[in-house]
Amino acid sequence: MNNLRNVSWCRLAFCVAILANVVAIAGEPQLLPRTSLDEGWISLFDGETMFGWQPSGEAKWEVVDGEIRTDGARNGWLMTTTEWADFAIHFEFRAPAKSNSGVFMRSALNPKDPTKDCIELNIAPRDNPFPTASFVGRKKIPVMTHPESITEGKHRFTLEDPKEVDLWDDKWHTIEVGIVGHEAVRLCVDGEYLFEKIDLNGEKADGAKTPRLGFIGLQSKEGSAAFRNLRIWPRAWSQLFNRRDLEGWSTDRAEKCKFDVTQQGELHMSNGPGQIDTVADFTNFVLHIDCKANGDGLNSGVFFRTLREGWCAGYESQIQNGFKDGDRTKPKDFGTGAIYRRQPARYVVPNDHEWFTKTIVADGPHMAVWVNGYQVSDWMDTRPPKENAREGRRDAGGAIALQGHDATTDFLFRNIRAVELPRREDAVPDGEK
Repeated sequence: MNNLRNVSWCRLAFCVAILANVVAIAGEPQLLPRTSLDEGWISLFDGETMFGWQPSGEAKWEVVDGEIRTDGARNGWLMTTTEWADFAIHFEFRAPAKSNSGVFMRSALNPKDPTKDCIELNIAPRDNPFPTASFVGRKKIPVMTHPESITEGKHRFTLEDPKEVDLWDDKWHTIEVGIVGHEAVRLCVDGEYLFEKIDLNGEKADGAKTPRLGFIGLQSKEGSAAFRNLRIWPRAWSQLFNRRDLEGWSTDRAEKCKFDVTQQGELHMSNGPGQIDTVADFTNFVLHIDCKANGDGLNSGVFFRTLREGWCAGYESQIQNGFKDGDRTKPKDFGTGAIYRRQPARYVVPNDHEWFTKTIVADGPHMAVWVNGYQVSDWMDTRPPKENAREGRRDAGGAIALQGHDATTDFLFRNIRAVELPRREDAVPDGEK
């Protein structure tokens, strides 16, 4: 992709973000556009609650008018309950000129040093050593003017209507950036592309490594700040299903289930009971999968850390789109996206006979699931350790399995992608968890 196409991509993402905020339906979850879901984006903030977030420190946080706000009177963070490795992140913020806040990435729960136990994208005054959109202790980003005036790096663009980028006017602004390995890539501010690649280790004197895994956090430090439309795209996913055949999958435990690949390159599962397992094991991972139930009230599930013996002996992310009394907050049989028998889905997002996306993050004892980009479960396994996750906490890896629940089974799957998260001992050097 050439540089001008990168600029266009940033502008398009900026416009889609505005549209998504406008078309939210009152009384229903604010869902991302279909194009964003197909790419793998999920929301970190549902616009109404702090589900999926946890406070760290003494700061006060509140949700008002679809925004997460802090007055900055006390120091602290609002951290995600899920930890992330390589990703792109999109967020909108508003802060007065003198406010000092920030968005922390791959962070320890209580970070001490922005060059060791987190990556801090600063929101700070113009005269700060690392003003807004800079990486604290790592890289100062000159965003005072249009990208055509940037002198660092190899990239220059001649764009229409050069303008100043004023991030200190207490108005809403958008930032999007990717964090991959020790680099920040494709930094966009208000839809304008600034840099292709930034070495986050490049300006550090002590040679400390960029943390590889951690929370995403909003900072309260000095002055008020507000955030909205926070979303993330986990990167570097590997395809588990090649759309041609069942290479990489085992049908040894298919039993009565039938599995075939349709002319459209979709995995069709019918009959049951039975299951199909990945040949590879997965322990801590991000999994994305598209699913469609070809019937009313059908039951299936995505199992993980599954034993190679027995019947679906692992954790289960439920697939069951039914709900009670016309109320999607009352799922039948735990509901799609639930951690089955452990935590019900807080909202049944999908419908039968329609494609939906599911994103599962399993990291040690913590598990979270998004359906159509909306987080429906957030669970910590505090049970005593057991070999079988049906009986207790399982930290070891195992197969990812698709369940054929019974004779009525009729499901389609596609876009099955996964990536292992970094090992815990390599994740956050010198950080406080």
